[in-house]
Amino acid sequence: MLFPTLAFGVFFLIVYFTAWSLDRENGRRKLFLLLASWFFYAQWDWRFVGLLIGSAVLNWGVAALIARNRERGRRTGWLVGLGVAANLLILGFFKYYGFFVEEAGELLARFGWERDLPLLQIVLPVGISFFTFQGISYVVDVQRGKTPPAKSLLDVMLLMSFFPHLVAGPIVRASDLLPQFERTPRLTREMATHGLLLIVWGLFKKTVIASELSAQLVDPVFFDPTAYGAVDIAAAVYGYAVQIYCDFSAYSDMAIGLAALLGYSFPRNFDQPYRASSMQAFWRRWHISLSSWLRDYLYVPLGGGRKGLISSCINVFITMVLGGLWHGAALTFLAWGALHGGVQVIERLFRAALGERKVIPTVVGVLVTFHIVCLGWILFRAESFELAMQMLQGLGRIGPAVMLTPLLLTLIVGGLAMHWLPPRAIEGMAGRLKAAPSLTLGLLIGAAILLVEAVRPEGVAPFIYFQF
Repeated sequence: MLFPTLAFGVFFLIVYFTAWSLDRENGRRKLFLLLASWFFYAQWDWRFVGLLIGSAVLNWGVAALIARNRERGRRTGWLVGLGVAANLLILGFFKYYGFFVEEAGELLARFGWERDLPLLQIVLPVGISFFTFQGISYVVDVQRGKTPPAKSLLDVMLLMSFFPHLVAGPIVRASDLLPQFERTPRLTREMATHGLLLIVWGLFKKTVIASELSAQLVDPVFFDPTAYGAVDIAAAVYGYAVQIYCDFSAYSDMAIGLAALLGYSFPRNFDQPYRASSMQAFWRRWHISLSSWLRDYLYVPLGGGRKGLISSCINVFITMVLGGLWHGAALTFLAWGALHGGVQVIERLFRAALGERKVIPTVVGVLVTFHIVCLGWILFRAESFELAMQMLQGLGRIGPAVMLTPLLLTLIVGGLAMHWLPPRAIEGMAGRLKAAPSLTLGLLIGAAILLVEAVRPEGVAPFIYFQF
């Protein structure tokens, strides 16, 4: 059940009106939202609702054990030995079992030890990376004393299962969401207006820009790069940069908007990432909930920058490589993470050598960073290293442009131009519209949705980040 579908629209209307009819009974309201979230998740595969429940029970139990022990050694033992290890074991089994078995088989074959290793056909639960990271951050924050343990198992279950962010984030910290669950929510006019605008904006980015670029340009070119010339391949690379931004930021916008309509606040997950002038700045703007998670729960525990420049460079490189592996069990994702980590290492070394002197103009930094990111997107999107190399080789191949049309060029340019809109433009518009009469606001939102429906292509593809 995808956000931009009629089925989800009917589902959300039922959830919305039922939830607000229970606004004076917060416990029943949360129970209803939890059951609705399980129903939502079951539309992909009902068998994995049990995994979702088990993961929540695990993290609730570990947090309770940590909270009951005052001795630091025991608290750390419960955290590492049960909390983090069990979460990573679940994630590793479902997401990486096949990858490591295949790689082990190839390695053994190179040494002449061919073996038939047990290869199971494992279905990847949608959103497992997101709710696993959600659980890890909760138990770690309880151990660190940054957040108290939840007052009830119901709150932990809802924290990990809440349907707006369940399958593709943002990764909402327990310290942000649990206090909201403990009090009865209230829906202000500004929250409702902001939420509706984000949903419409997300619908436009996903169903018009991302879907059109995917179907008409990106998918055909990445499927067989040898059939196209340099213009089409370059257009496909730029098109994918716009597609993945519009696709993923659209999901985040709609998730934030849906949560707002139910009375809850989610953190911003994107902040005009393609206007970043360095790779470090890019990761402060792209998938902010993941980049901050990697910083707080991986980079800092590794030592961060506390032991000097070299240690900082090593730690950021390891963090980005593991961040690449988080995205998928493939060597292309590892290479993508290594590229981002390697560039950040180079940036740190340059800053250390040059100090505060600014030798590269901001506009040059933005252009260089954007094209390094696009180089990484080739690895990220390609199904194999062979196809990634064919994409790179094709950039030097002269040939007619058969895929790039005026419409696609307009979508690419427009998608990039979004990054130079006034910061927080949607929030500003919501502030101006909050005083509008309800009928006027409803007509504006309805007209915008009808316009999106009229111009979007037929069908809705799953969001890109569902596979992670």
